Amino acid sequence: MRALLDVLMLVLNLYVYVLIASAILSWLIAFDVINVRNDFVRGIWNFLVQITEPLLRPIRNLLPNLGGVDVSPVILLLIIFFIQKLISYYIYPAVW
Repeated sequence: MRALLDVLMLVLNLYVYVLIASAILSWLIAFDVINVRNDFVRGIWNFLVQITEPLLRPIRNLLPNLGGVDVSPVILLLIIFFIQKLISYYIYPAVW
């Protein structure tokens, strides 16, 4: 059971990095720092969108329209951090 919790924590940590990379890449694309017409950039962008969009879309549907500001990654990061703290404070000691 402890090994499964460690794997879950690792997956959550990796997903945090993927969310941060997706947010940074979206800023770079929005400010025309990098070009999506480049095949390599388009491949990375499509991968990040396919990984993050299934969890971000329901959050975006719940939030009101804030104009051009997308706070759904921040909310998802807070949810992930809450789950990690919940696991480390309450589930780990029960398994240990």
